[in-house]
Formats: sequence, C-alpha cells, structure tokens
Amino acid sequence: MMTIKRVGILGAGKVGITLAGLALNAGYEVRISGSGTVDKIALTIKMLVPGVIAAENDEVVANSDIVILALPLSRYKNIAATLLTDKLVIDAMNYWWETDGIREEVLAPDSTSSEQVQAYFKDSTIVKTFNHMGYHNLQEDARPQGDPRRKALFVTGNDHTAVDDVAHFVDTLGFDQVIHYNIAAGIMTEPGSPLFGASLDYQTLKHTIDHFDQTEFGKKITAAK
Repeated sequence: MMTIKRVGILGAGKVGITLAGLALNAGYEVRISGSGTVDKIALTIKMLVPGVIAAENDEVVANSDIVILALPLSRYKNIAATLLTDKLVIDAMNYWWETDGIREEVLAPDSTSSEQVQAYFKDSTIVKTFNHMGYHNLQEDARPQGDPRRKALFVTGNDHTAVDDVAHFVDTLGFDQVIHYNIAAGIMTEPGSPLFGASLDYQTLKHTIDHFDQTEFGKKITAAK
C-alpha cells in the first residue's frame, strides 16, 4: 500500500478548505492553492485551517504524495496536464451549472466528467471521491472507525491499487468506503443522481450502489470495465 504523508489540494473553496482541515486533523502535512496568488489566500487559510500551507500549484504538487482536485469543474483545464504526471489524483469535482455555465461548453456528452478528467490528465491516475457529500457534512460527519454514526463515501477509479490507496486515505479522514473499480461509475454520485448531496452510512450507500449496478445503465457501465 502506498504511504501517504503529504496531501496537496488544488482549490481553496469550501470543499478544498474542508478537506484540508480533515487531512490536517488526520496528521497529514497539507498544502493548498487557490485561483489567485498565495498572498491572496494565505490569511484565509491561516484563519480557517491554521497549520495548512498556502502555496502555488507547482509547490503544492511537488510536495504532495496525493493531490486533490477541488476546483470548479470548468477550470480543471487551467492546470497543465503535465503538472500532475505520475501523481495519484483525487477528483472531488462535479459539474454545477451555477459556477460552470453551460454543460456542453464544459463536458463532452459521450462520457462522464471523471472519464474526461482522466483523459486530460492522461499520465496521472484519477480516483473519484469526496464529490457526493456536501462540504458541511464532510466537516461534521467524520468519525473514527467503529463509531455507529460513521458515514461512507463512494470511491471509484480504473486502477485497482490506486482505488484501494485512496480508500485507505478516506478511512483515515473519518469515513467508510464503498469501492468500485470503474471510473465511469462516478456518474452514480454526480448531480442529478439520488446519491448526490446524501450523507449515508455504509450499508445504505452500498445498497443504493448495488441497486444501481443492477439497472440497465449500471450493467452497461460494469460491462465496459
């Protein structure tokens, strides 16, 4: 299993800052970048998540074992694809019309958003998670192993080892994991799905995912693995 000690987050919005706080509390060294200069976000970071290091994208990536994309989906191509070469990357993004604009201008209609993120960062390994639970639930619902109130996150990607490494990382941040090994399955947790915005325990989340897998659409995704 991959040893993760340093976490980098690209995106200093609500989700990025929430994940930075969770990672810091779990004992990781955490760096975060925003859309502006370091000076622009440094004070905010110091106030909201003291101990997290504000940095430029290059420094965040260079000093991280795992990188989380917590940007508006419409901005991921502002990052040079080569910046994340050979990195394990978590896609925590969703298309959201209020921030991303017209869907057809952001995403091609023939594949899911994470498939397109993986295609763009072709020399990186993308795993999708943290996208279906609201930032406030991420912040408030993290619990240690064995806590009956613990919630679960969906984790999916094409690389089995990477998915397992990310699942372990999710566990350390305070959540159970329902694992899938097909990045296209991420559509089950995107806006418009019953799971989007839901904060569920492991059994409920797994039951919902298993039910989806038995639908015609779910079988089509599974067959494409």
